[in-house]
Amino acid sequence: MGRIEAVLFASASPVGREDLARVVGQGVSVETLIDDIQAELVGRPYELVHVAGGWMFRTKPQFADAIKAAADLGDQSLAFTEMEMGVLCAIAYHQPIDRAGLKDIFGKEVSRDLLARLRYKDLIASGPRSPRPGAPHTFVTTETFLTTFDFQTLRDLPELDLATDGANEQARTLQA
Repeated sequence: MGRIEAVLFASASPVGREDLARVVGQGVSVETLIDDIQAELVGRPYELVHVAGGWMFRTKPQFADAIKAAADLGDQSLAFTEMEMGVLCAIAYHQPIDRAGLKDIFGKEVSRDLLARLRYKDLIASGPRSPRPGAPHTFVTTETFLTTFDFQTLRDLPELDLATDGANEQARTLQA
């Protein structure tokens, strides 16, 4: 248990089951050890969560203000404009998608600056080339996207109600 905790504590990103099994040996039940660690963390200000195909320690959300105050982080956050959240949702649900596809969804061009901000936050990355003429670049979400929004895989995205305004509903769903 201690070896798994040490690896997870030292990692800034989710650690997969295979990596944890190498640490403790293939004959050991990683899932049982994870369950034991989670049981020990009940009542603690942090928890062990399963996100983006692996496990990682996370501070519980109710302690966010205390951490910001202690670290003097001010108002730093992943705050999004409505358009950024809409574009992020459109990419998540329709990936790989190019700028023309985003224009079809929003009825207007999506600025390169907006896409650059999402890239800077490591929430999107370049995907495969589109089969459209000129083979434009496409966009896909990243592991950071999954981790940020507590998704294991893209299959965990909430179902969309197609009768509603798509992009705005996507944004509200992810912000919730």
